[in-house]
Amino acid sequence: MSFSSDNKPVIGFTCGDVNGIGTELIIKTLGDSRILDFCTPVIFANNKLINFYRKSLPEININYSTVKETNRLNPKQINLINCWEEEVNITPGAQNEIGGKYAALSLKAATKALKDKLIDGMVTAPIHKKNIQSATFNFTGHTPFLQDFFGAKDIVMFMVAENMRVALLTEHVAVKDINQHITKEKIINKLQLVNASLKKDFGITKPKIAVLALNPHAGDEGLIGKEEEEIIKPAIKEAKQKDVFCFGPYPADAFFARGQHEKFDAVLALYHDQGLIPFKSLAIGEGVNFTAGISAVRTSPDHGVAFDIAGKGKADESSFRQAIYTAIDIINARVENAEQYKNPLKKISAGMLSRAVDEKITEIPD
Repeated sequence: MSFSSDNKPVIGFTCGDVNGIGTELIIKTLGDSRILDFCTPVIFANNKLINFYRKSLPEININYSTVKETNRLNPKQINLINCWEEEVNITPGAQNEIGGKYAALSLKAATKALKDKLIDGMVTAPIHKKNIQSATFNFTGHTPFLQDFFGAKDIVMFMVAENMRVALLTEHVAVKDINQHITKEKIINKLQLVNASLKKDFGITKPKIAVLALNPHAGDEGLIGKEEEEIIKPAIKEAKQKDVFCFGPYPADAFFARGQHEKFDAVLALYHDQGLIPFKSLAIGEGVNFTAGISAVRTSPDHGVAFDIAGKGKADESSFRQAIYTAIDIINARVENAEQYKNPLKKISAGMLSRAVDEKITEIPD
């Protein structure tokens, strides 16, 4: 792990779609120099891209140093590595091949640095899943790309906030195909990954995990659907035998409305909207997408490219800022668990980091 010389984690940033709000989020977040107290930022993009969007945000004073290699980082400044040199026609709000091409260049450069342990964590700005497609990038999003890049057998899209954590069994799958992906083996694997992540990445000794049902009313004992009786309940039973403290399946319609998620350390939702609709409703401005199951730490905001407001200075950086705090927190949790490094930030939670920056706290309590 490559903590910078002053013992701060090195966090890499991808620009996302160059026509989306990603660069604006980076400028707004890193424009607050207090973030340098907690990490050494490295932007994987292009200086002309940063300068283009900086002109539309004159009230924000952001300075950076261009470096060619990660071993020459300045821990007291924002660092930028140019991932391309050619002129790029930036058109905020436009969905085109240019936006996807350079988003992929940024992502691949940062992910390689992450895998090579040249940076300690990566925060990814939003990409557009359609226009990033090419002969060299054939993935439905960041999560499957990272699974392939790191050669992971399985991986989990884990949405985290201060008040809840929601993991997904299936991600970007058409609704008509969801039930084909609901298998006992897959549920057990995901539960084991979530359980391991809660222990290693969040410091929870004995996590409690809820599993949502697929059908209305959890199938009503097979009357509405048989997946609960034939697949989900047997999977939960077997996962318990593998030392996963899990319960369910719970009817999804009332689970979050009644606050049942607050009784668990994480919830396993079976498909994208089942988990993300309540998550985004209850974790407004604080939601973070974390990739569990790979050896490195990657987070992102819980929203998309927002072409409709790109280049207008209207993007809310709250989730992006929280993604940084969460990445730092997970890095420190892993360090503490491994007992290999002494990090003065290792006992600081993401919420405490946020409060420290916002309130200019100089001494953070253990």
